[in-house]
Amino acid sequence: MSKILQGLNQPQLDAATHSTSSVLVLAGAGSGKTKVLTTRIAWLIQTGQINPFELLAVTFTNKAAKEMLLRITSMLPINTRGMWVGTFHGLCNRLLRTHYKEASLPQTFQILDSADQLSLVKRVMKSLSIDEVRYPFRQAQYFINSNKEEGLRPNKVEPIDDFGRTLTEVYREYERACANEGVVDFSELLLRSYELLLKNERLLKHYQSRFKHILVDEFQDTNKLQYAWLKLLADQGACVMAVGDDDQSIYAFRGANSGNMLSFETDFAIEKVVKLEQNYRSLGNILDGANALIKNNDGRLGKNLWTDQGEGEPIRVFRAMTDGEEATFIIEEIQALRNSGIELKNIALLYRSNAQSRILEHGLFSSGLPYKVYGGLRFFERQEVKHALAYLRLIANSEDDGALLRIINFPTRGIGNRTIEHIRDLAERTGTSLWQAACSAPLSGRAVTAVTSFITLIEKLKNETSGFSLPDLIEHSIESSGLIEHYQKDRDGQDRLENLNELINAASAFATERADIPSLEAQMANGADEDFNATEIDPLVDFLAHASLEAGDNQASAGEDALQLMTVHAAKGLEFHSVFISGLEEGLFPHENSINEHGGLEEERRLMYVAMTRAMRRLYLSHSQMRMLHGQTRYNIESRFIDEIPEELLKKINDAKSVATTATQRTLSPSMTKQKGQGGFRVGQQVQHSKFGVGVIVQIEGQGADARLQVNFRDSGLKWLALEYAKLVRV
Repeated sequence: MSKILQGLNQPQLDAATHSTSSVLVLAGAGSGKTKVLTTRIAWLIQTGQINPFELLAVTFTNKAAKEMLLRITSMLPINTRGMWVGTFHGLCNRLLRTHYKEASLPQTFQILDSADQLSLVKRVMKSLSIDEVRYPFRQAQYFINSNKEEGLRPNKVEPIDDFGRTLTEVYREYERACANEGVVDFSELLLRSYELLLKNERLLKHYQSRFKHILVDEFQDTNKLQYAWLKLLADQGACVMAVGDDDQSIYAFRGANSGNMLSFETDFAIEKVVKLEQNYRSLGNILDGANALIKNNDGRLGKNLWTDQGEGEPIRVFRAMTDGEEATFIIEEIQALRNSGIELKNIALLYRSNAQSRILEHGLFSSGLPYKVYGGLRFFERQEVKHALAYLRLIANSEDDGALLRIINFPTRGIGNRTIEHIRDLAERTGTSLWQAACSAPLSGRAVTAVTSFITLIEKLKNETSGFSLPDLIEHSIESSGLIEHYQKDRDGQDRLENLNELINAASAFATERADIPSLEAQMANGADEDFNATEIDPLVDFLAHASLEAGDNQASAGEDALQLMTVHAAKGLEFHSVFISGLEEGLFPHENSINEHGGLEEERRLMYVAMTRAMRRLYLSHSQMRMLHGQTRYNIESRFIDEIPEELLKKINDAKSVATTATQRTLSPSMTKQKGQGGFRVGQQVQHSKFGVGVIVQIEGQGADARLQVNFRDSGLKWLALEYAKLVRV
């Protein structure tokens, strides 16, 4: 057996050495899917079945792509720089850069990140005089992206009402603006790549014959267009390995379609599904709890995680009277774990909604425990970095209106809003870019001097940096732009200056990596046709594309040992020694919106499954009977997800109904503390009704035979019940 295959269990071995037919690998959480993917690539190359340029591997994050390449390098003595391994967006960017003429794009096209795209949507809607109250900017942005992910251009959208017709018109004008400015958004990268291949038969056949093996990670997260793109490339018999877990499909709101896994079985005539069920992350009780939970979902492909590491400790469950009590418990447990030798960075505190974090953060701050909110502003999204990138974007492409608007008066150079509006009006009337309008606008007084100074600065930077190395170009541009001087005068500008210096460091590292990439001729090995007009990419344009793509990744910040706070969505792909899942209440987790959405509850359950399987050794579940959320007091019922975990796997640390301490009572309002004692029932107590099921008491009024209760039932909502006849049972 080859050394690279050593250490694989039998299902992993079956997947890594599968025959030349396509295969679906159902990879459970912590089952070693990355190891299987990289081993398969190394095995295919080592056995001579393919050369590195005949393989296409798709991931969902740049981090995963880099890890895959690093592992391949550790297995085989090969240069992986020219291999087509990357994210959907990264690979499509590469394809469009190489064949920009066939794709009807300018050579220097720029990529809009989400914030830049929203700015362009705003400008388009304002030019159309569309009411932003009735037609929110973000909704228009979502409309554009969702239609692109469905493969629909404006002329293919079929609106059913005036609202849809208006947004379709925005979409149409937005496309014109993108074409005029030479920019594309993330969704456009994939759609334009798909259309490029679909409309250019010779180009399509070239890549179909080139990529003999296609591997896709996190297949359950693919959307309709991504699946169509993969099918198109594999249409001439490429062997496709799709690796995913339908139980971890949690991005429906982004367009992910877990049904692609079922379609893949049919479309690619899959004869065998390889199941990776042995988990190397979590102990037995955690896995048994997660298995029991997810079995309540219908339509699963089906698998059952197991481990040979033992059962471990039971899952701890804490029921609090208030969210403050819940936060106190969590913090005390975290302190105990830390005292036992567990580093804070190996402990995660998860929540369904960002709004939950406030009271948790307050408690952590008060206790002196260091923490980080995972998924905060990333490097390329920081204000000063985006300003610097805007200067670079304008140097690379003066038609980039978004970049111009960001920096035309930053640092302040005396160009006011009226002048900017005058330039915008001229651009709209003449159908030109803002840059062209600024160059020809009939201004006077200070305005003409300030605008001329700005134009001269950009032109000077273009000329002075011609022939510069990428790091030197960026360093010179940042210095000459006035950003350094501006932040040196800023009282709190030191961190921003350090980030600008780091941008230069990032450019140096990028340039070094780029120098190691084989020439275009090597990348286009195996018979590339010169008629495709393949072109080398300008270093600055390439770096700007890299910056936009990196901004799309969700990366953890490095630094001191600190507790990790994050939403459950952000936790996917991570693992921790101990995990706390807070706020397990009906309406919060599962979220109240999921109840009325088709498939919503099942997606919430998958989200809970993902949260549970982040834990390696210890798992805590907590909930509160009363919670302040969005400025209102909520009375809560324990989440059904706790009920779906077998009792024998749980250790109930505390039951709030038996610990109504003085401290707890102080958190209740005076009117609430009076509402106690009617037949032994009290506000916040969980009860069972023969018809309405489980609920929680939210109000009590009246005395004796006139006493009645308002109960919030899990499935039936709020009901007023006469206490004498309700026949409620305490839960």
